[in-house]
Amino acid sequence: MSKTSDFTKSIQGLNAQDLSARIAEDEMRLRKMEFAHAMSPLENPMSIRNLRRDIARLKTELQKKQLSA
Repeated sequence: MSKTSDFTKSIQGLNAQDLSARIAEDEMRLRKMEFAHAMSPLENPMSIRNLRRDIARLKTELQKKQLSA
């Protein structure tokens, strides 16, 4: 199974509060990664893109839960 489908399945079980907390945590991690990358290149710069996409998936799932409530 791919990483994205595993990630999607794992976030579907979370409630809205957990999703919001995870989004805030990941956005902080993203800012730190981008800052570190500006200072000296990261070993794997694709991790920034992957984290941005994971945040978007979390926000999409949060939006679904808010609309269904």
